[in-house]
Amino acid sequence: MSYPWFAVQVRSRYENLVSIQLTGKGYEWFLPSYKCRRRWSDRFKEIERPLFPGYVFCRLDPLNRFPILSIPGVALIVGIGKTPVPIDENEISAIQAVVKSEIPSQRWPFLKVGQRVRIEYGPLCGLEGILLDFKGQHHLVLSVTLLQRSVAVQVEGAWVTPLPQQPPSRSGPVSFDRLQPQRVA
Repeated sequence: MSYPWFAVQVRSRYENLVSIQLTGKGYEWFLPSYKCRRRWSDRFKEIERPLFPGYVFCRLDPLNRFPILSIPGVALIVGIGKTPVPIDENEISAIQAVVKSEIPSQRWPFLKVGQRVRIEYGPLCGLEGILLDFKGQHHLVLSVTLLQRSVAVQVEGAWVTPLPQQPPSRSGPVSFDRLQPQRVA
């Protein structure tokens, strides 16, 4: 039986240490990363950084969380209240495909609105996300909704086709002015 993916929130810069502990306990985990250049005092160095700092993804039984929560550096399993909420399998699969493709990617602010597209060609064929134009280049933004985090990967404009627009959902406070009695001064 394969358990769903969950986001495990960890202390700052503990992602690799928690991953090692998860391996030792027999859990399947995923820590997506990207390469970036950092300037040191005497040179530039290319280093790997987590795409989702402070999080490690892990397949786990939500009814048996204690082995995970007892790992040093683990803060919590992301959810609503004390109930862990699984991450959509398609979102994790999309992030895994980007990491496996080795196409340059980077952290990106989470987006809720924009044109959704499907990649029709190339190594990311079949993935869906939001298409952006950034510095004259096309990027596909893939999101992990539960974490409100996103990843951008550079794609060729010819690879994408637009998906039908979904009607926007109503958000914001609901007004009950008509239902409440008016006070007369």
